[in-house]
Amino acid sequence: MFANRKMTMWFLTMALLLAALFPTGVFAAAGDVNSIAIDGENTTFELGVGKTKQLKVWASVEGSTSKKDVTDYATWTYTSDNGATLKLDKGLVTPTKSGTAIIKAVYSGSSSIITVKVVDTYSKLTLDYKLSGKYSLNGNEQDLLVKALAKTDSTMIDPKDVTADADWSSSNAAVLTVDKGKITLVGEGKATITAKYLGLTDSYEATVTSPYSALKLYKVASPDVLVGENQDIESIMADKEIQLRAKTVLSADKTESDVSDKATWSSSDTSVATVKGGKVTILTVGKTTIKASYLGNQTSVDIYVRAPYEAIILTPTADQMLFIGEKLQMKAEVRSSANQPTNVSDSAEWSSSNKMTATVDSHGVVEAKAAGTTNIKASYQGVSKTFKLTVNPTITKLEAEKTELDLLKGASVSVPKVTATKLDGDKIDLTDTMVWTSDHDDIATVKDGKIVSKETSGTALSSTVTLTGKLPEIGSALTSNSAFRGTGSSVVTVKLTVKEKVLALVAEDERLSLVIGEDTVLPKVNAVFENGEESANLTDLEWTVTGSNAVLKTTADGKKIKGLTKGTAALKATYSNKTLSIPVTIEPKITKIVVDPQTLELNLKKSKAIKATGYYTNGKTVNLSSKMDWKSSNENIASISTTSVKAIAEGTATITGSYQGQSVSVKINVVPKLNKLTVEEKRLVLAPGSAKTVVITAEYDTGKTSAVTDSATWTSSKPSVAKVSAGRIEAVAKGSASIKAKFGGKTVTISVSVK
Repeated sequence: MFANRKMTMWFLTMALLLAALFPTGVFAAAGDVNSIAIDGENTTFELGVGKTKQLKVWASVEGSTSKKDVTDYATWTYTSDNGATLKLDKGLVTPTKSGTAIIKAVYSGSSSIITVKVVDTYSKLTLDYKLSGKYSLNGNEQDLLVKALAKTDSTMIDPKDVTADADWSSSNAAVLTVDKGKITLVGEGKATITAKYLGLTDSYEATVTSPYSALKLYKVASPDVLVGENQDIESIMADKEIQLRAKTVLSADKTESDVSDKATWSSSDTSVATVKGGKVTILTVGKTTIKASYLGNQTSVDIYVRAPYEAIILTPTADQMLFIGEKLQMKAEVRSSANQPTNVSDSAEWSSSNKMTATVDSHGVVEAKAAGTTNIKASYQGVSKTFKLTVNPTITKLEAEKTELDLLKGASVSVPKVTATKLDGDKIDLTDTMVWTSDHDDIATVKDGKIVSKETSGTALSSTVTLTGKLPEIGSALTSNSAFRGTGSSVVTVKLTVKEKVLALVAEDERLSLVIGEDTVLPKVNAVFENGEESANLTDLEWTVTGSNAVLKTTADGKKIKGLTKGTAALKATYSNKTLSIPVTIEPKITKIVVDPQTLELNLKKSKAIKATGYYTNGKTVNLSSKMDWKSSNENIASISTTSVKAIAEGTATITGSYQGQSVSVKINVVPKLNKLTVEEKRLVLAPGSAKTVVITAEYDTGKTSAVTDSATWTSSKPSVAKVSAGRIEAVAKGSASIKAKFGGKTVTISVSVK
């Protein structure tokens, strides 16, 4: 037992010792590692000489999701084909010489690689240049070379020429430019030349001077003529070319040298003239500035190219229209000031902007080839003229969209569309091609595609004008389509009626009431014109109705409106420039109308409403008070507004109204207001059997009085004592009684004692 325990302890001790000396991965079987990978494997990284970088390699182990760091146990090697050297110690890379190397790590039969680019490290960049940076514009090219040298801290390593790899710049491109160490001098002045390489920079200031005091420009002649310096060159198109010469002037001895072939030439307007090597080629009229530059000096001259003629005149002058196959002879003439025109038809330059549509030869003969448009241009000695040519296909018929038009005085309208029928039956629009005339220009004219009527074209309410549209005639025709040139087939006519403007339309009925299912005659409408004329009961109105509750229909008795369903609609009448709208109400048939009151007594200036009730066939009622179109037989006695009757003066009048053809009336009696009743004696003493007649007087607000004894209502408080009739009081027996007379709402009392 004791021996077994000692053996067990020994094994445990050995296992702990081995675990401490060797990692678990070392004892893994070779098949347990699936692969290894260097961080960034199969990529390239850059590292400077003398710098270090620690690489890591990781192993993927079968059966585990985590990776193991095997950097210290891998075998590290590298290879290089361009002399790169470096030290490798458990993945720590220390380059010793520039170049490119492939680093490889091997572990448990698996490998991984990564590439390192070793670069030299520099601490300073210096520029190597000549003449202490002082250059002359006519200096030697070899003196205009600059080197860029990169140096390390080691005195054992020679500087590296990085001129071709450095970035170069000039602070003043007007003085000099620099590229890969080559300086190009441009002009006098100072500029700083700078080179940059791998974060290092060096620069120096260069000074450029010129041996020349000026650059002069000459027009080649016999002898040459100095130009520029306020000496312009005048030229005409016929000159074609001008030869210029550029010369430098040395500051030292004023010697001039021809540098025309070395100078840089330019033209400010190449459409007027171009320049090359001092040779100016004139293209068209205008102004251009010719400039010559050489080693910082420049000079220029203004050249004015003029046309020898003021204008070119074409005949025919306007835009033209041809049919396919037609030819037109154009004539070109030039004119200067008041001189007689010179025919240049054969020497002008003729061109067509669209040769598919039409061509033009050197003599100005235009030939129509296909349907379309083109610009025909004639140019001669700097002047030109262009006209638009429209070529139409062969046509067989012309038609105007409208042959009759109405127009108000002072108004305008576009000419009607005119179409032409082609040989294949298709139609084309020739509206813009037609030439229009009027047989009464004092009434209406045609201008710029518009028919314009005159504001003052007579006093008649309407006038008639005939407008005629023709195809334009072809001028100087060599060939033409005789079927459509100057014949009746090439003409369309339009009858134009010019009308006076309508100021207002007035309807006989301001509103209409329709019975469902019944036809109603349209109301009469009058027109008032701006010239003060009136036209009653217009017959050529255009009627329309909105909504689906009513419809317009034409009967043997004329146009009528028929109510369809209960509701409202709007009846519109249009005449000339005005439209009138009449509201329409559609209702069932009303069998009777009852008015309340039928008789009305009013005091002066008092008002009272009257009510009209309509009864439908089903027994239902409707308030028609405001729809009766009330009228008074005497507006001086009583007037009515909507439903309210107002008393104007004493007398009688009748208010009548109608709806759906049924009429009702109300008798109006206008009387003054009764203020009070008076009697001669208010106390009477009578003997039995005696009698006394009294008179009752009515006093009104107008100051008028009248006896109303017979009209008053009489009563006695005790007929056994005294009785009364029409103002006659009879004493019957002893006693007292009160006799009352009542009239117009007023009462007067008489005390009677019978003794």
